[in-house]
Amino acid sequence: MKYKCLVFDHDDTVVNSTATIHYPCFVEFCEKYRPDIRFSIEDFVRYNFEPGLLEFYHKICNLTEDEMETQYAHWLSYTKDHRAKAVCGIREIMEKHREKGGIITVVSHSYGDNILKDYEVNGLPRPDMVFGFEQPRDELKPSPVPVQKIMAEYKLSKKDVLVIDDLKPGYLMARAADVSFAAAGWSFDIPKNSAFLKENADYYCKSVADLADIVL
Repeated sequence: MKYKCLVFDHDDTVVNSTATIHYPCFVEFCEKYRPDIRFSIEDFVRYNFEPGLLEFYHKICNLTEDEMETQYAHWLSYTKDHRAKAVCGIREIMEKHREKGGIITVVSHSYGDNILKDYEVNGLPRPDMVFGFEQPRDELKPSPVPVQKIMAEYKLSKKDVLVIDDLKPGYLMARAADVSFAAAGWSFDIPKNSAFLKENADYYCKSVADLADIVL
């Protein structure tokens, strides 16, 4: 086993959620509360890549704190009735990794409860640890704290860990923790995002099969 522990991002890495949930939810929120805000799905993904989710809402959309609370409530309501489908092939990777004694963890900007529901609905192996958006703000990606906590919990060395993520905050987290990073390039191909990941990631995975070749 090349990597004892796989640290998965969630949205657009394990489940196809931006196109089917998060972007439609964002559009619905804007139409209802901020009709002056309009972004294509490509722009939405690009800004989530850099500067990141919170900065996108605060600095690009210029949402106030009250609007952020409204947006969060709207998102919670929307996601109660919508579940994202797992990316084809990801379940088989997780199952085979677990069968070999591997550790499966999640570090995401989605909330832990929603992550676990997505895993359950899609028949994915339950993660050994989950670090979601309910974590303290200074411990969210790109902070290395989640990876460091995983390593401490399972007594792992840096060479035991592979972070798998489609966005720059995940890459920065992996670099800050000094562990390997595989870019998940199978959900979106935004040229600027892809160019950065191809140049800087330890592995660039255009497909889930590419990831399987690395970890299995």
